[in-house]
Amino acid sequence: MSAGRSVRLLGARDVREIAGRLGVRPTKKLGQNFVVEPGTVRQIAALAGPFTGDDVILEVGPGLGSLTLALLEAAASSDARLVAVEIDPGLAAELPKTIAERAPALADRATILRTDALGLRGLPVPPTILAANLPYNVAVPVVLHLLVTFPSIQRGVVMVQAEVADRMCAGPGSRVYGAPSAKLAWFASARPAGTVPRGVFWPVPNVDSKLVAFTRHDPPATAVERADVFAVIEAAFGQRRKTLRAALATWAGSPAEAERLLRAAGVDPGARGESLGIAEFARVASAHTIRKS
Repeated sequence: MSAGRSVRLLGARDVREIAGRLGVRPTKKLGQNFVVEPGTVRQIAALAGPFTGDDVILEVGPGLGSLTLALLEAAASSDARLVAVEIDPGLAAELPKTIAERAPALADRATILRTDALGLRGLPVPPTILAANLPYNVAVPVVLHLLVTFPSIQRGVVMVQAEVADRMCAGPGSRVYGAPSAKLAWFASARPAGTVPRGVFWPVPNVDSKLVAFTRHDPPATAVERADVFAVIEAAFGQRRKTLRAALATWAGSPAEAERLLRAAGVDPGARGESLGIAEFARVASAHTIRKS
């Protein structure tokens, strides 16, 4: 990288200095745990890349800018742009200053928006890559919302609570496979991408974190709407210990009708939701739609 495009990443002392100057005290309500170790954000940026001039990186929850700077550093050799979405007004206002000070030659590549990612409906340019350190309590809803809202997102890497990461990456038959796993599988293939020690955060969280990388793929070949398939998923996992015949009874109208639909879809009524992949959920939804029509 040329000297003119050098980036000075944030270390532990820098993070605390900026937070202290702003009077920021990380809150559990917003899931604020700031990364204070440059190697970690460089790892995330490397997983999100490589970047091309056509890429627009969407970062959710940039906070004080640790990952933001690493993404700009990784994208410096291309013409990729970055859009960072921050809900905290004080942090959103400070971030452009941090970028201008620590990555001056790349400051024009970054756009900072003060908004809630869960309410995001559009951007000036369509994002192609998602990179984020997500609050533990909204991680899956944010990822699913962004994949729905922006079909242009082709891949991404997110840092989430270890338990959430395991669920996102789980496949049928896994002990932790559930509704989040199946819904994400509609959009993308997710895979574990590394563990993150607690000590890289300030304040130190009381849970472990992991990285999840995903690549978008086409949804199952089906004539039904995504919402119809997700309704089956929610019903199946809403009563996880029950057989599908019982778990889908309310959704289908009766246990007998649930059994009929399951058999029409080629699914064993005595199976449980955790044994079905996204294509099978789609077949069940399709059988229900055919019956209604």
